[in-house]
Amino acid sequence: MLRTDLKNYLIGDGMSLNQLSRLVRKSVRELENDLKHLEKSIKHQNEFIETEPAYCRKCQFEFPKSKWNKPSKCPDCKSTWIQEPRISISE
Repeated sequence: MLRTDLKNYLIGDGMSLNQLSRLVRKSVRELENDLKHLEKSIKHQNEFIETEPAYCRKCQFEFPKSKWNKPSKCPDCKSTWIQEPRISISE
């Protein structure tokens, strides 16, 4: 799987890191490294990786945008009912 193939999956609505991991059959850790490299390479094409942050479905706490992984629980209400962050590529 090439990093340019990842770009094709992420254009448009995008997807979570776990969805992408199942789709390309790579571990989440490997994908994180590939996404970091992809982020640097597409910057020169005036594109960037956009992250819809994870949030708690119980209290609506929003996690930082810089995180691509799903947090384990909410720091405010301690709930584990967390919506995963979505990653996409936009211009």
